[in-house]
Amino acid sequence: MGRDVYVAGVGMIPFAKPGSSEHYHVMGAQAIRIALQDAHLDYDKVQQVYAGYVYGDSCAGQRAVYEVGMTGVPVINVNNNCSTGSTALFLARQAVASGAVDCALAVGFEQMQAGALGSVFLDRPTPFDRFQEEADALLQVEGVPLALRYFGGAGLAHMQQYGTQLSTFAKIRAKASRHAANNPLALFKKVVTEQEVMDAPVMWPGVMTRLMACPPTCGGAAAIVCSEEFAMRHGLDRSVRIKAQSMTTDYPSTFEKHDMRQVVGVDMTREGARQVYEAAGVGPQDIQVVELHDCFAHNELLTYEGLGLCPEGGAEKFVIDGDNTYGGRFVTNPSGGLLSKGHPLGATGLAQCTELVQQLRGTAERRQVDGARLALQHNLGLGGACVVTLYERV
Repeated sequence: MGRDVYVAGVGMIPFAKPGSSEHYHVMGAQAIRIALQDAHLDYDKVQQVYAGYVYGDSCAGQRAVYEVGMTGVPVINVNNNCSTGSTALFLARQAVASGAVDCALAVGFEQMQAGALGSVFLDRPTPFDRFQEEADALLQVEGVPLALRYFGGAGLAHMQQYGTQLSTFAKIRAKASRHAANNPLALFKKVVTEQEVMDAPVMWPGVMTRLMACPPTCGGAAAIVCSEEFAMRHGLDRSVRIKAQSMTTDYPSTFEKHDMRQVVGVDMTREGARQVYEAAGVGPQDIQVVELHDCFAHNELLTYEGLGLCPEGGAEKFVIDGDNTYGGRFVTNPSGGLLSKGHPLGATGLAQCTELVQQLRGTAERRQVDGARLALQHNLGLGGACVVTLYERV
């Protein structure tokens, strides 16, 4: 890890539906300004910037950052699908930990279009060609959008092996809505019941309803990381430290195990978590609060097991026992998660960071997890990359 790295400032803007948000550069700049204000730091003290987005032209990062300042510092554009925001954070943390810089900014933003995700460049091979071939071999289903097919198929594999009920995924979505009701920045704040989730329009019979999938969302979020010496010199907050962090990409098992759970990155999650626990000298039992990648309720359930929050095959019991919410073993996605907070791809990882930093500072208001000392973040992008980050209250 090198030098200790502190999160000195975080910020995000309210997430919005496509067509009702500002343009990407406005959202990105707003998030940066909030993070700078939170850190009580001027932009000219930032030495490197990592700007994450998926749907945008080259140098969109500069366009957003220039709204805040033009100081000539390196601005690196980052695209790692849904893990883009946390990849930007990974690079910013790495720059500080290595001693390359003393202060770095990670910002993520996305101005998305309504509807299911899809390829933009249709005149060349898709990076998902091998994933699609594996999904075609494992699933006999037509008319289901790409991402829903992957994650729904992974959930179906869990249902077939362990007898997991569709209602368990509905419980996860209902929990997300209860958490989001306390988050003023979430897209969907309406509380929905398990039955309402079950009664929502069917996307894949027996596998998924519409409310079990996260919506396309627009938004921005940012974080400022720095060394201890820099924080002391400028009088910055040193209450939250990145204790450990990992990034993993796909293993041969993604395709060789012929299991949709592997196709959507369960082994990336498992190995990323193992690396973080080992580096930090802790186990999942030491964690109090988690923000994980619930692009679908199905992936939240799979990730409980991948992160070691419960045993393999034990995720349904984990949900039924209420161990994923307040009063249980781990408060999972107190922000409302992607399911209710929203999922602007480039911003998601930094929005997760913002939530967990506020939890460890004790400033999460009605969402506050009592006694939060260690917070775990999981951000997954198919194709693939998984970033797992452990934050510690100092």
